[in-house]
Amino acid sequence: MPSTWSKITLHVVMSTRDRQPTITPAIRDRLDPFIGGIVRELGGSLYQAGGMPDHSHLLIRIGTDRSVADIMRNVKSRSSKWIHETFPESGFAWQKGYGVFSVSQSSVDEVRQYILRQEEHHRTRDFKSELLAMLQLHNVEYDERYVLD
Repeated sequence: MPSTWSKITLHVVMSTRDRQPTITPAIRDRLDPFIGGIVRELGGSLYQAGGMPDHSHLLIRIGTDRSVADIMRNVKSRSSKWIHETFPESGFAWQKGYGVFSVSQSSVDEVRQYILRQEEHHRTRDFKSELLAMLQLHNVEYDERYVLD
């Protein structure tokens, strides 16, 4: 086959270190487009970004030439460096890990809306409950003792 065709869409969830509320509205307004630029530079597309002061959600399409780990290492390290340089007083840091879930094409709009409704959603559910629900929904095996390490 002379070409490679793919449509790999992912929902990524990443938390700030110790779930500290360091993603202020001023940071969020510039962080999401900055992350979009990183993803584009790595051959992907950012469909939606958003979240709360203690975590971020990304809906991204990735190509076949980079691993998820490579993309996330770049997104987290480069965005963290940018925040430290641009908002040095923020005390910002990402937590080590992240959640990543495959999204079927038929669910892209639903996940996009989920990301857009984060404030509404978190009036009744904290981040840990949200993450545990996602892990269960996607049948990801986990030990709850280490979910938010």
